[in-house]
Amino acid sequence: MDTPEQPQIYLITPPTLTLSTFPDQLARVLDSTEIACIRLALAGGDEDAIARAADACREVAHARDVALVISNHVLLAQRLGLDGVHLDDAARSVRAARKELGADAIVGSFCGASSHDGMTAGEAGVDYVAFGPVGSATLGDGTRAEPDLFQWWSEMIEVPVVAEGGLTPDLIRDLTPCTDFFGIGDEIWSQDNPVEALNALIAAMG
Repeated sequence: MDTPEQPQIYLITPPTLTLSTFPDQLARVLDSTEIACIRLALAGGDEDAIARAADACREVAHARDVALVISNHVLLAQRLGLDGVHLDDAARSVRAARKELGADAIVGSFCGASSHDGMTAGEAGVDYVAFGPVGSATLGDGTRAEPDLFQWWSEMIEVPVVAEGGLTPDLIRDLTPCTDFFGIGDEIWSQDNPVEALNALIAAMG
């Protein structure tokens, strides 16, 4: 994957979806700008609810040739005809997921702020590594993925990298030279007009 001049947008769904409205919202966002990939990041373990959400989002995404991956549910990714899986446990499940899903599936890994986990995931065969949160987040232990981690990664490692979590226009401006993707989710879905919110963030790339 060549690093484009400008980072691409990696869209992250809200943890709960309203199926009567979200697919239309998603379609509007996809129609407004080029999206590289969508992550279905649903909370909870209700398989039926996840399957219904996945079906609705897959229809919208695949109609526009956008890949759709799901957080952590390797077997569901296969069963629901999705394009791959995003793993939240750093490098631990990468080999098993790759073996299960095959060489063509997308396998990505969230590695917090750990370059060591990122490198381990890279060696295990991920397609991308995500670091975050880059902004201030009250969740977790307060650890942030600092800009120098992305700077180092972009200079030393060839595996594409995603910056996500608490993005602001200022952070996007700072990170644009050293990330391949921006993982954008709550930053736009919490706003009245997700398309406008996304365009404002994209504008910050300069």
